[in-house]
Amino acid sequence: MEWHALDLEVETAAREAVEYGLMEAGAEGTETIDGTAGLIQVTAYFQSIPERELVRYQLAEALRVYGLPSSSVREMTVRTVPDRDWLAEWKESWQPVNVGRFVITPPWIEVPETEGRLVIAIEPGMAFGTGTHETTRLCLAALENHFTGNSLLDVGTGTGILAIAAAKMNATARIHACDTDAEAVAIAIENARINKVADRITFTVGSINDETASADLVCANLTADVIIQLAPTLLQVTCGRLILSGILVEQVTAVADRLFECGVSHELEKLYDGEWAALIV
Repeated sequence: MEWHALDLEVETAAREAVEYGLMEAGAEGTETIDGTAGLIQVTAYFQSIPERELVRYQLAEALRVYGLPSSSVREMTVRTVPDRDWLAEWKESWQPVNVGRFVITPPWIEVPETEGRLVIAIEPGMAFGTGTHETTRLCLAALENHFTGNSLLDVGTGTGILAIAAAKMNATARIHACDTDAEAVAIAIENARINKVADRITFTVGSINDETASADLVCANLTADVIIQLAPTLLQVTCGRLILSGILVEQVTAVADRLFECGVSHELEKLYDGEWAALIV
């Protein structure tokens, strides 16, 4: 069969928003190629000719959610490509990623654990969090520095990577991970099983509320708008430190202002990786 490829020239900061919008528009997958002058090429693959109006609507909605201007997408062209063994090519291109003491690897590549090194095997499926994205790396770095307590709450767990990392750091810790996406939770449970920590983590479908049990460390790798909305509840369920990620550099002030509105009175620790930031309360 033939595939229909939609090529977009995109500002680097809009990569995640554009990929999300394209998947919402019916893309079967996306591919990103680095460009120059702050631009990248994102290609989406469709089984049938994509409806341009639907694509434009979903892209506009995704950019709005991420707080980015419509000008973040510069050009859009469609071409036809022959079928390929996409899975084999994808597996060949994905190599283990080192983040501090963590090594994130796909299940089909065996990496031995050595003293001081924790190996996490992640089967991403359709969930977010393979260890390659800046927001996940920021969370893992913060987790390595600050997870010294007995409990962790992972809000928006995606592939479960942060909860799994915490379970490997502390075998007796109480760990709860939640996500509003039922498919993501199913993937996270499978990843926990692959890493032999499924019995140490409680996974639930849904978000946090006033009845959610508090934790020494809370991780929320979401988006700035969701963090701003959930800020009071996130602070309420945090007994020690709160790690917030999924925040673009230009959104840091807005998120920080919201935290101060909610009663945070001390300076925030800030971590940066490229266009992305994490705040630690």
